Amino acid sequence: MEKILVSRCLLGHRVRYDGGASGPFDQLQQWLDDGRVVPLCPEVAGGLSTPRAAAEIPGGQGGQVLDGRAAVITTDGEDVSAQFLSGAYQALALVREHGIRIAVLKANSPSCGNLLTYDGTFGGVKVPGEGVTAALLKRHGVKVFSELELPEVAVALVARELAPAGPRSGPKKPERG
Repeated sequence: MEKILVSRCLLGHRVRYDGGASGPFDQLQQWLDDGRVVPLCPEVAGGLSTPRAAAEIPGGQGGQVLDGRAAVITTDGEDVSAQFLSGAYQALALVREHGIRIAVLKANSPSCGNLLTYDGTFGGVKVPGEGVTAALLKRHGVKVFSELELPEVAVALVARELAPAGPRSGPKKPERG
């Protein structure tokens, strides 16, 4: 059975920056009941408290934070890049440990956003891009979705489970003749 990494806030856990939750969602609850879900809040895992100051990536996106070309800054002006990076690498460790190839992460988050994030002005403006954790997981071949794409996740799960058994990564070794 395919496991999926899921943002804890989407499961109804009160771990968002404002102390709230963004779920639960019926489909995620079903996958949780089925034993598919590996839950994680990268920001909390990285050492940030709940609640905490809102954070955004001024002038950049998650990939730039991974590359050391941008920082994650809170409304208080604190650089929390180290905590975001720690949480992202903890997510990657879980992906490797459980053989996860699909993640459902919180839309628009500076950690988890997969299509849009906030622009760093704290004015509510969204721009195309991805959060730190989403960027790292994508670099390692994980398909990252948000809670707005649950039907697509269901299709991706079925496709993975219908794929032929055998090695799931890397080329085949040549046969000896």
